[in-house]
Amino acid sequence: MNALAWLGGLVWFVWDWARVSLLRRPPPGATLAEAYRIGVQSLPVLLTISLFVGTNLALQGFKAFQPLGGQRLVGMFVAMAGVRELAPLIAAAMVAAKAGTEMASQIAVMRTREQIEALEVMAVNPMWFLVTPRLYGIVLVMPALTLISIFVTLLSSLSVSVFQLGLNAATFLEFATGSIRVYDLLAAEIKAMVFAVIICFVSCYCGFVSTKGPEGVGAATNRAVVVSCIACVSFNYLVSQVLYG
Repeated sequence: MNALAWLGGLVWFVWDWARVSLLRRPPPGATLAEAYRIGVQSLPVLLTISLFVGTNLALQGFKAFQPLGGQRLVGMFVAMAGVRELAPLIAAAMVAAKAGTEMASQIAVMRTREQIEALEVMAVNPMWFLVTPRLYGIVLVMPALTLISIFVTLLSSLSVSVFQLGLNAATFLEFATGSIRVYDLLAAEIKAMVFAVIICFVSCYCGFVSTKGPEGVGAATNRAVVVSCIACVSFNYLVSQVLYG
C-alpha cells in the first residue's frame, strides 16, 4: 500500500510540474549548467564501466561460440547486446548513481533547511526552479553519454578480441557493423531519453518528499538510486518489446 501511495505521489508530482513548467522557459543558464555538471560527473565512471563490460562481452561471446566453431560471430554478439541493451542501461545506471543521487540529496537538504519554502515565499515556483533545469539538462546529455558508452564498449571488445583472443579485426568489424542498423542507434537514443526523464523525476521527487534531518537526506538518496535503477530496467523491457517485439 505504501508503494502504491508513493507511486501515486510521483504521478501527481509529474502532473504538477507539467502544469506549471512545461510551457515555461527554464531559469536562464541553468539548463546548460546542469547538463555540464551531469555529464562531467558521470563520464569517468561511465567510461570505466563500459570498458570492462566490453571486455567481458567479448570473452563470454567467444566462449559461447567456440564449441560451435563460430568465434567470428563475437563482433555481432557484442554489437547487438551492447547497442540494443547494455549501453543504454549502463549509462542510466551510472547517471542514476552519480547525478540522480546528487539531485535527491541537494533537494532534500533544501527541504531540511526550509529553502524550498523560502522559494515559495518569494513567489518562485520550486518545481520550475529546481526540477526544470535538471530535467532538460539530463535529457540533453543522456543520448551523448549512451553513444560514448556504445563506442567504448565496442572498442574494448575489439581490443580483447584481437589482442587476447586472436580474432581478425576486419572480421570483427564486418560482423559488428553488419548487425548494427541506424534503427538500433535511434532505439538506444530513445531509451536514453526515457531513462533520463525517469531518473530526474524519481530523484527530484525523493528529495521533495524527504523528511527533515540527516536521516531523511540519506533515505531520499538511497531511495532515488534504487527506484531509478529498477524503473529503468523495467521500462527497458517495455521499450524493447515495443521497438523489437
